[in-house]
Amino acid sequence: MNVTQATRLVAEREIRVKLRDRTFLFGTLFFLLIAAAGTILPPLLSGGPDSVAVTQEAAGPLRDAGLDVRVVADDRAAEQAVRDGDVDAAVVSGPKVLAMDESPTDVVQALSSSPPVQLLDPDAVDPVVAFLVPFVFAFVFFITSQTFGLQIAQSVTEEKQTRIVEILVAAVPVRALLAGKVVAGAILAFAQIALIAVVAVIGMQIGDSGGLLGLLAPAIGWFVPFFVIGFVLLAAMWAAAGALANRQEDIAAVSTPVQLAVMLPFFAVIFLNDNDTAMRVLSYLPFSSPTAMPLRLFTGDAAGWEPFVSLVILVLAAGAFLVAGARVYEGSLLRTNGRTSLRTAWRERETIG
Repeated sequence: MNVTQATRLVAEREIRVKLRDRTFLFGTLFFLLIAAAGTILPPLLSGGPDSVAVTQEAAGPLRDAGLDVRVVADDRAAEQAVRDGDVDAAVVSGPKVLAMDESPTDVVQALSSSPPVQLLDPDAVDPVVAFLVPFVFAFVFFITSQTFGLQIAQSVTEEKQTRIVEILVAAVPVRALLAGKVVAGAILAFAQIALIAVVAVIGMQIGDSGGLLGLLAPAIGWFVPFFVIGFVLLAAMWAAAGALANRQEDIAAVSTPVQLAVMLPFFAVIFLNDNDTAMRVLSYLPFSSPTAMPLRLFTGDAAGWEPFVSLVILVLAAGAFLVAGARVYEGSLLRTNGRTSLRTAWRERETIG
């Protein structure tokens, strides 16, 4: 059995085990429900336009404002329509607006005259969207890399703790074990994110957010390769951290550098997303580029060549971390007599597999 075949075998085993894990399945369902609720419910809960009863003469401005206009014979019929609950408001002679218990803001604004407005930057991103998008990108990458990365580390440590690893390395190369776990984790993580993205896109279409979807499409398109390669980088670190631990209780201690590598970029992108210089730097750093570069593309701050350069840097960094993680993994996997230090694993790599 060569390394490629062994890697595929290990990856298939990891995926089958995870797909039978109820925690993973319920967690995926939970995220799907959040994506659906976050995109479908806000437009539905906001309600439709106000319905207004008016005479024919006053209907024009209200229709132009997008309100649901019902033409009635006279002011008395308009008032009765409000009392019967057939409409939200009525416009009668005066003009005067009638409503039952709440001022109909949309109707008042439609009847009010306002000066023309000229937008000097019509393509500017809505402030609310500009706040939410960096948080969503960073949150997705943070949660996914933490969740699946920790599961990789726990799987490695469990195999050491139960001594199953001694049987595994007798059948497949050690690097195939590492590669299989990383590949399986990346496939599962990408599949989960893809499902969430599909649900979110459908929800945007149902919620009539097509304009936002058009703005997000290029950034999402770049987020996919950045996410996959960035996850591979972190997965190699998580696997190496799991190999250094000898018990599940030790994972938290040995994985602190990995958790910092995930958490610090998350908070940096969230709090510095309006700082052009900081975001430019973050978009080229391997640990933060998976979220920072797609965000800069969304806001239009990145030149067309920048994502390609950033992606090349991320690929080179991922390759380097895979090589380093494999060395640590090989040097600590069969050491089951206590927690292994990083120096020991690096300097005294065992010739196994």
